[in-house]
Amino acid sequence: MTRRAVIATATRSVPPARTWPWLLFVGTGAFVVSLSHSLLIPVLALLPAELDTSVDTVQWLLTSTLLVAAVSVPLLGRLGDMFGRRRMLLVAVGALIVGSLVIAITDNVPLLIVGRAIQGVAAATIPLGISLLGALLPRERAGTAIAAVSAMLGVGGVLGLPFSGVVAEIFDFHMLFWISAVAACVAFAGIALVVPEAPSHSAGRVDLLGALLLAGVLVSLLLPLAQGSDWGWSSPPVVLLLVQAAVLLLLFGWWQSRATNPLVDLATLRRRPLMLTNTAAFFFGFALFASLIGTAPYVQAPVSSGYGFGSSMVTAGLVMLPSGCCMLVLAPVAARLIAWRGAPQVLALGGIVVALGWVVRITVTGALWHVVLGATVVGVGTGIGYAALPALINRHAPDDETSAANGLNMLARMVGSAVASAVGGSILAAYTMTLGTTPFPSLTAYRVLFAICTAAALLAAVAALLIPSGERRAHGVGGRPPRSVR
Repeated sequence: MTRRAVIATATRSVPPARTWPWLLFVGTGAFVVSLSHSLLIPVLALLPAELDTSVDTVQWLLTSTLLVAAVSVPLLGRLGDMFGRRRMLLVAVGALIVGSLVIAITDNVPLLIVGRAIQGVAAATIPLGISLLGALLPRERAGTAIAAVSAMLGVGGVLGLPFSGVVAEIFDFHMLFWISAVAACVAFAGIALVVPEAPSHSAGRVDLLGALLLAGVLVSLLLPLAQGSDWGWSSPPVVLLLVQAAVLLLLFGWWQSRATNPLVDLATLRRRPLMLTNTAAFFFGFALFASLIGTAPYVQAPVSSGYGFGSSMVTAGLVMLPSGCCMLVLAPVAARLIAWRGAPQVLALGGIVVALGWVVRITVTGALWHVVLGATVVGVGTGIGYAALPALINRHAPDDETSAANGLNMLARMVGSAVASAVGGSILAAYTMTLGTTPFPSLTAYRVLFAICTAAALLAAVAALLIPSGERRAHGVGGRPPRSVR
């Protein structure tokens, strides 16, 4: 037996009492990363006056994080497969600490943007944590752990809204990042001291050209999606960037098919189960982010709008609280459903539940608890879906590519969220009403957005049902061998 096999056998024989701290610290890191990415959303409208800058400049506090996250997630995933998932996980959580501290200590806008960009590196924490726990834990325990960590992407994003609103009411936005820095330090120390390294690494060199081309593709795609509403969708910068994204994508695909050690193994990525899983991830990312932009502003709108409730920032955040709690509670339930019915059926169930939640949002608008109900149903479905996505990735990707594969799956969710932001912003700006001198989105605008979300959720369910439910073909068992032995 090789040294790697001995390590794997010893690790998988560790009793549950020894392994629950692994989930605790990895899950804490994933939660804090997801939380940090949504902390500024409730206070964004207050920052131009507080920082004495423009609205467009403040928007870069979100855009910079998105762009860096999109590039770092697949890159750190590949590096994790090559040099150690735990090692790259510590790099990602360390970036969150550094970025949080930079933001916490300054009011200088360029430095704040730099700090948020550094935090973007930390987005790789979730796929790295999923692949690390999947490699360390036996199958009967890995399912629940992976579901919990994957759910953190939604839980942190949703709970960040009420948390940020409450803290900002008492302190200022700097306190939000002092808290995230401390929590990230706890996660970093726990991972460094308690969590072992996964035994399986792949061989090869870092594909630097592939990384540069992929970065160009993602920046060229996501920047116009983030800024298109301000720049104008037909403006020359938006059109040129989208054309550039298409050209760079073709170059990236050409290079990846010829590189000895590609950043993205296109042969694996083109396999039907992975393509369909990433397609479903895109639609789930769309539906969740649309829930964020379609809930807080909705309930904060004045009563005279015909649909709003004139709620405070804190109340608007608390409307999403049951949704986040349901995501967290349902993670182990979803893991059991996956073991019983299979991940494709559970993923499809999640899409159907999300669609039902949006139907509630479209048809029932009379009371605040109706909004809470609809948002909670969307959260339930999203939590179920997010638990099934990594189970499918880990089943169908080779052992030495699971970090990269989970990273690409998370990237699909992120692109879905970016598209939701662009589509939602355009729809809410297109259908407006004027109250006094202030324009507000109309109820029709929200219903159009919610109808698109319903369709997206149903498409995710269809994609899930098309995924083969047979046994995995990775690991050299009747399918492609791991990259390291080809």
